[in-house]
Amino acid sequence: MTKLMMLEWKKLNRSLVIGEMAIYLGILMILPPFFIHSIIPYFSESYALAIELNSFIQLGVILFGASLINHVFIEEYKSKTMALSFGYPITRRKLFIAKILFIAFVVFIITLFSSLLSSIVIVTVDQFIPIINGQPTFNDMITFITAMISTAFKATIITFIPLFLFGIWKRAVFPTIICAIVVMQLPNFSSFINVQQDTLIVVFCILGGLSILLSIVSAEKLGEIK
Repeated sequence: MTKLMMLEWKKLNRSLVIGEMAIYLGILMILPPFFIHSIIPYFSESYALAIELNSFIQLGVILFGASLINHVFIEEYKSKTMALSFGYPITRRKLFIAKILFIAFVVFIITLFSSLLSSIVIVTVDQFIPIINGQPTFNDMITFITAMISTAFKATIITFIPLFLFGIWKRAVFPTIICAIVVMQLPNFSSFINVQQDTLIVVFCILGGLSILLSIVSAEKLGEIK
């Protein structure tokens, strides 16, 4: 399985993917201190609140995950590379699992790295331009580590919401990206639809898991859809 995942990386346009990755990391690194200082001062009241804001901002990696779905699934279908892959002496289900695991691994690691970078930027900026009341405590550090890992898991699962319907079945780039944007932004407007943010996140995780399950279970049949 590891070899199949490595093969997915080799098949990608790596310079393009790395460029996208750098852009997302740069944006997600800058946004937290900017929001704390200029947009939502409420989160400047404590490091605990700043960590909460940072965690939600890091869900922006979901959009990068949608881009990976495009590269790993949609582009391969459109370029007929997927048909060649079906000629490998492995089941289509195993091939789909390898592709899903590859995307999951990349999204998980990037989310962890992005969270870590953004936290370093927040603390560094706060030392020169005080934007948060008080100093980070040991409890804040534990909270951050817990939130970082939790956010990485959530972002990884939620990333796959558009996989089954838009990525594999419809093979449509634009709806895949739009779906990711909606899912990424909807928790920020939870108060307008009278739903708790945590509830939305749980629902999204369930949908992401269901999308993964449908993609794997239906792998043999999905390979024939035109």
